[in-house]
Formats: sequence, structure tokens, C-alpha cells
Amino acid sequence: MSLRVLDPVRSVKVKLGLLVAASVVVAVAVATIGEAGGVPLWLSIPVTVALALAVTQLLAVGMTSPLREMTSAARRMASGDHDVRVTATSRDEVGALAAAFNRMAEELAAVDRQRRELVANVSHELRTPLTALNALLENLADGVAEPDPVTLRAALDQGERMAGLVGDLLDLSRVDAGKAPLAREQVEVRRLLDAAVAESRVAARDVTYDVRVDPPDLSVEGDPARLRQLVANLLDNASRHSPPGGTVSVRARASGDRWLLEVADQGPGVAPEHRERAFERFGTLSEVDGGGGTGLGLAIARWVTDLHGGTIRFVDPEPWGSGARVRADLPTVPPTSPTPRDETPMPHPAPPPVAVPPQRPPTAAAPSLTEATFGDFWPERGLPGNLRVLLGALGVGLLAGIVLPYRDLGLGVFVVLVAAGGVVLAASRNRHDPFTLTCAALCLALASVVVVRDAEWIAVLCLLAGGGLCAVGLVRGRTVPSFVVSVIAWPLAGLRGLPWLGRTFRIVTGLGHSAALARTAVLSLVGLAVFALLFASADALFAEWVGALVPDRGWDGVALRLFVTFFVGGVVLAGGYLALNPPEVGAGPRVQRPVAHRFEWLAPVLVVDAVFVLFLVAQAAVIFGGHDYLERTTGLTYAEYVHQGFGQLTVATALTLLVVWAATRKAPRETPADRAWIRGSLGLLCVATLVVVASALYRMSVYQDAYGFTRLRLLVDVFEGWLGLLVVATMAGGVALRAAWLPRFGLVSGVALLLGIAALNPDAWIARQNLDRYEASGEVDWAYLAGLSDDALPVLTDLPDDLEECAIHLADRPDDDWLEWNLGRARAADFAAEHEETWQHRTDCPGQR
Repeated sequence: MSLRVLDPVRSVKVKLGLLVAASVVVAVAVATIGEAGGVPLWLSIPVTVALALAVTQLLAVGMTSPLREMTSAARRMASGDHDVRVTATSRDEVGALAAAFNRMAEELAAVDRQRRELVANVSHELRTPLTALNALLENLADGVAEPDPVTLRAALDQGERMAGLVGDLLDLSRVDAGKAPLAREQVEVRRLLDAAVAESRVAARDVTYDVRVDPPDLSVEGDPARLRQLVANLLDNASRHSPPGGTVSVRARASGDRWLLEVADQGPGVAPEHRERAFERFGTLSEVDGGGGTGLGLAIARWVTDLHGGTIRFVDPEPWGSGARVRADLPTVPPTSPTPRDETPMPHPAPPPVAVPPQRPPTAAAPSLTEATFGDFWPERGLPGNLRVLLGALGVGLLAGIVLPYRDLGLGVFVVLVAAGGVVLAASRNRHDPFTLTCAALCLALASVVVVRDAEWIAVLCLLAGGGLCAVGLVRGRTVPSFVVSVIAWPLAGLRGLPWLGRTFRIVTGLGHSAALARTAVLSLVGLAVFALLFASADALFAEWVGALVPDRGWDGVALRLFVTFFVGGVVLAGGYLALNPPEVGAGPRVQRPVAHRFEWLAPVLVVDAVFVLFLVAQAAVIFGGHDYLERTTGLTYAEYVHQGFGQLTVATALTLLVVWAATRKAPRETPADRAWIRGSLGLLCVATLVVVASALYRMSVYQDAYGFTRLRLLVDVFEGWLGLLVVATMAGGVALRAAWLPRFGLVSGVALLLGIAALNPDAWIARQNLDRYEASGEVDWAYLAGLSDDALPVLTDLPDDLEECAIHLADRPDDDWLEWNLGRARAADFAAEHEETWQHRTDCPGQR
């Protein structure tokens, strides 16, 4: 769907300026509405960008469609279809080019049509009477009837000349009709040339023929009749242009897997600028023809050479000679499927012209902008419109606009997520794939976290992980790069799916008038809003009626709900397209490019192994030397020592997996020794990495004992443990040197660990660990505990009564409706209802750090 409102503009530069201005105006207007409505930036920016891009797409498609139509039309015209036309409605330079293109196509079509009609008409009209004339003249010439020898012989010569014309025309008609198969057999070149020369001598022209073949027994494969036709036409052309008593030279010689045929005369020759025209149909030139000939002989000669997969052209005469010299370059074995330049396949030779009512020329279908951009990476193989996905996305968007604004994470968010997932999964062409179904189940579990946990940090992490996992499941990614491409493909689907969205809109209208329907809806809504507001401001009673029909939610609420509806509906619609037409990622086998020598990969790995072993020796020295040895050697306390190195050890663990991946791609595996070195060197590296993981986890444990437990430290612990799990899985894959399952295992295990954190109730676990540390050391950060979410309340209420008020803040709580219901907040609400009248926040809490 595109708009052609810029067609009256006469300049492409002005159109581009208006396009930029329209996009900027839309972006500014939407951003202003969002700011006035209190829409947050994270929601306002993508909606603004999407609407600006939509306006650009609608206007730009109409500007560039003639260019794309011309590209498609040019390809069709190159294949012989001269009836195609392009749409030329704009008045700028592109429109002028499209109009000129159409005129050119019309002229080419007219020329081609006239040529075909001429060949068919002359062939059909002259063949029968010329045959009868030849028969009569033969009788007279043979004495069957009383002849006047001179007159009758002249009549016979003219009749034979006209019969030759008809034969030439019929040959060209067969060329146009594509009815020219090759009857292949071995042809002796010397016999072929001698037969053609013998026929040429019958014409009684006063020339001598000099025939030479090198080698004398040269034999080629081809159609004898067509090759004889080629030689006869060249000899006829040369003999007609040679002076009386002249010599026509005929040369044939082998040249590798090809053979060359040259025919030269002693006539006036052909100027270089006229040589190509001499091979055109009816291309008789005074310089070439000398006043005789039909202008078809050389055209037929070119057709025969093309049919055999060769070429023909005029070349310069020999240095010591003059005249015209034609050279045909032919393969000794013609190709199986030659493509003559004049061939246009048709079922039968052209019949006599029949009156056909004029028809409107077909218009070339222009490929879409998105097809040209994403076609190679993300093809769209005839994907039809899908009304259910569009309505489903619209329904989810409306549901989100009603449910999500001004509500905390809870049951309403879960309902919207389930509805969105249902629409996307129902549209997926991989919905029966086990991996896709596994991802769907994990996404459902991740979405349920918003109903169980009040801690926004874990809920948001689960939602982000669920979105990425959903994209991977829809695309069925198998490798880490395919996971990344899958996640990127979701927002890109908003652009790639625009042609599909247009086809879906045409399903809505039934007749393809989607633009008219959209304009009607927009104008109706604008008219309703403008005149309703005018009359409401002018008449109090009318205002009361409008107020009764339209609830007073305030402008802020309307703007935010519209933004949420558009954003969520667009995300679901893009996910629906991704489900219907996922890009092909990671479908082919992984290409291994091993190095030529073992040391090229083994030496770097052994160096890394040596560094890891040296690190393990240093760790052993710390363990056996004790804290005194560490402080005496480095000047650091043990707490400072473990805090300093934890991040680096985590990065080292991640880099180890990268080293293993790179080494397995470059290491050859042909011999048992190759495989043994892979298992030994990389196995040692993995074992050392597991020790590093244990060291990192131990350091974090010591650090937490010294400084307390936090959410970030918990996440880092889990992340390091997940890396250790991947190292163990890598070792398991190294046994068989096959680990195609490893990327998916890492993805699913990471999601499972995230769900495990959510099931653990992380805020409650952190509170418990800090309280245990308080009992052991007498130190605790009461402010941090009070800042934890309501999920920690069950643990904090186990404190003695005099300490509960140190760790629990009962702030004013709004009344949640059922769409905001959440297990953690529900427990906190019950506790607050029991204690809010007597609760006081202590400031003199013991052990405060």
C-alpha cells in the first residue's frame, strides 16, 4: 500500500525534501503528544520512530515504484516481451523517464510486430504461386511447351530468385517461432564445402572458387542441412560481389576445440561502420549488396552460427588482398542448448495475421523495497496475507492499552503476555517442532514470574529473557550467531513484513481498496473528534451527553493508552510475521576450515594452558602459605585480594569457552593423533577452567561474608556457575568431538537457572543471608534490607519484634485491583493491614553499617 500524493510535484529534489519534512513533522508531533501525555521515553521513542518510518515508507514507495517497475520491465523486454509497460503517473524526472520508457517499448513492440507480420505474410502469400510459376517455367525451359528460349530462361531465373526469397523468409519465420532444432551428426567439412561450391557454380557466375581445408580430413559435429545453408549463403554473397573473373576463397581450419570457416571475395568490401548492419534482417546495404540480394542471406548465416553456438563477423581482408572477408567461429561439438540471439520460443510457426482486438499492455510488477533489501538474507516465498494474525495483534494491543497503563506488574501483565504468545505460537510454521514447543513452555514459565514475584529486577530479567527465547524458538536457531540474528530479526520484521501487511489489508477490504478504507477511517475519526469537541465547548448539554458517552480519563491517560496499544500491537504483529516467515539462519552444515599444520592451533592453546597452570600454582601458594604469606607478599588483606580478582576470573572463564570454540574450528581431525591432541590440550584447559570457576565462587563467598549479600552479587554468582556448567558440557562434547547440541543446551540451561533464581525468591534469600551474617558478626545494612521488595517480607517478619521495624518500611500502599494481583504484594498488603496503625520506623537499629 502506497500513497501517490507527491505525483504532482515536478522535481525529485523537492519530493525528497517533502519526504524528510513529513517524517520530521510526524516524529515531532508524536513525540510532543507523548511528552504531553506523560509517556515514558522508552515507550515514546520506538513508537515515534515506527510512525515516522511508516510515513516514509508510504511516500517513498510511490516515488520509487516506477524505477523498480522499469527494472522488471527491462528484464522482460530483454527476454523478448515488448508488450510490458510501466506506470507513469508522477510528473517529475522519474515520471518523464517512465513515459519515455513506455514510448520506447511501444516503438520496439511495433517494429517487432511489423517484422513478424512481414515475414509471415510474404511467406504465406507468395509460396504457392511461386511454386506454380517455377513448374510452368521448367516445362517451357525443358521443351514440353513451345518456348522462346531467351525469354523463358529469364523468367525462370526471376522465379528461382523469388523462390529463394520465400525460402529465406520461411527460414526466418521458423527462427522467430523457435522451431529450429539441430539434427546432429558428423559432417566432413571438405565434402560439405565441395557440395556447396558445386551448387554455387550452377548459378553460372563468372567466378573461380578456391577451397582449402586444414587438416584435409577435418570432421565436426553439427546439422548438415543448416551448415550447408550457412556455406551456401556465404558463397552466394561472395560470388555476387566479386568482379567477373574474380576468385572466391573458402578456407576451413581446426583451432583447438573449434573450427574456423572463412569466405573472402575480391569485391569492394564492407566499411567497418557497416559490417554489423550487414547481418541484420533486410539490412541490405549498397556498399555490401551491390544492387542485388534480398538482405536475408547473412541474417540466416548468423542464425545458423548462433544455433551451433558460434559467432560470425566481417574481418579485415588479408594484407595482400582486398574485398570482403567473413569468418564463422564454430565449436567442433555444439552445445546441448544453444540460445540464438533471435530465438523467441513459440509453439508453432507464425500463421497468417489474424485481426485481434487491441488489449491493454500488461504492467510490470515492481519488486518491493523490502524484497530488494532483505531478499537474499530473508526471502519471502509467496507468503499470503493472514487476517487472523493482524486481528490477533490488534486485539492484544487493545488489551494491553486497557490493562497495562497505571498498573504494577501482576496478573494483568501475565494475561497480556499469554495472549501475545498465543497469537505468535498459533502463527508459527514451526509450532510442532519440539524445540519451539520447549521454548514456548519456558516462555510461559518466565511470564508467570510477574504473578509470583514483586521484585522488578528479576521480573524484568525474566521478561527480557522470554522475549529473546521466543525469537530463537520461532526461528529454530541452533548456533550462537543464529541466536543473535533471531533476536535482531524481531524488530526488523516490522520492516520486512510491510508487503505482507499490505496483502493482509487487501484481505480486509476484499477488493484491494485498503488505502481508501484507511483514508475513510482516519477522516471519519478526525471529523468526529473535531466537531464533537467544537459542539461540546459551545453547548453545555451537548458536553454532558459527550461526557456520559466518553469516560473522563484525562488526556494523559488517552495518550499513554494509545502509545501502549500501538507499541504492543506492533511488537506482536512483527512477532507474527517472524513466526510465519522466519529467516533461514544456521540451516546449512557448519563449514570447517582447519589449518594446514597442527602447531598453528596447538601452540596458542598450550600457551594458554601454561598460563592457567601457573595461575593454579599461585592459588596453591595462597592456600598453603596462608593469609600472612599473602599480606607479606602483596600487601593486601585477604578480603581485598578476593575482591580484586573476581571480575577478571569471570572474564577468563568466558574467554576460555571462546578459545575452545576457535580451536575446535581450526584443528584438523583426520588422524587419531589429531583427535588425541584436541582432547588432551582442550581437556586440560577445561579442567583448569573449572578450578578457576571454583576459585571465583570461593572469592565471592568470602567477599559476601565480609561485605554482605546483594542482588548483583547473587547474579554474578549464578552467572559464574552457569559458565562452569557450560565448561562441563563442553568437556562432555569433547569426548565425541561433536557438540552441535551445546548452544541450545547453554540457552535452555541459562533460562532454567534464571527460573531457578525466581523460584528461589532471591530477595528473600538475600535477606536471609544478611540476617545470618548479622547473627554471626553483628553487622547488617538495615537500609538495604528495607529497600528490598515485598518478596523478602516472609523472612523479615521472622525477626524479633524490636528489629522488624528496622528492616521493614510500611509505606502508603495504593489499593491494587485484581489485574495487579501479585503473590509478594498480596502478602505484604495483609501484613500492612495488620500493623499499619502501630508501626513505626526505628532509626537507632543495632549493628547498622
